[in-house]
This record gives sequence, structure tokens and C-alpha cells, in this order.
Amino acid sequence: MKLLFSLLLCLCLPSAWADAAPKLDIGKGGQCVEDAQWMRKNHMHVLKHQRDEAVRKGVREEKHSLKNCIECHASTKDDSVIARADSFCVACHKYEAVKLDCFECHSGKRKSAWLQRNAK
Repeated sequence: MKLLFSLLLCLCLPSAWADAAPKLDIGKGGQCVEDAQWMRKNHMHVLKHQRDEAVRKGVREEKHSLKNCIECHASTKDDSVIARADSFCVACHKYEAVKLDCFECHSGKRKSAWLQRNAK
């Protein structure tokens, strides 16, 4: 009986997980700089590489920059990728149970919106 229950549980859980995918506010979205599936798997490596290149060598490439990601994926409601539970970065990191620490140093808001609000 335990074996049957375990088998049923294993067969049912993957479909339940598929339905539990996070609901994301993708901002303006559009065509990403890379394939979406590739970005889901590799974005942290790309951002770390960009960080190392910028800090150690002063090389700043726009294509894979955190700034570029925020400009595209910040919500059209609040110009942020971290302001709400459904914000682009927060929702995914919460779903994957991964600490989101980029924004301890970097702003999670679109630069253009920040400049408009703070212009004198």
C-alpha cells in the first residue's frame, strides 16, 4: 500500500509543480538579448561575469548588464523589478528559493524613471 501511495504521489507532484510557476510582471518585456530558457539557466553567470569585467577591468557591456535587464523588465506600474511579490526578479527568486542580493548595492528601478522623479 505504501508503495502504491508513493508511486501516485510521484506521478502527481510534477504536474502540481508545473501549475505553480510564478506569475511575473515582466515589465515592457519583448525580445530578450538571449533565448528565455537560456537566460533562466545562465543569467546569474552572465551577471557575475559582467560584474567582474566591470569592476576589475572597467569593461562595461550593455547587452548583458544588470542595468539593461532592469530597463526592460521593471514593472510598468512602479518601474521596479523588486517592489512587489510579482515583480520580475522577486517572484522568480522566491519561487526558486534563491537569495536575491543584487539590489543590496544596485537599484531595482529604471534609471529613466528615477531621473524624471528626481529632476530639479
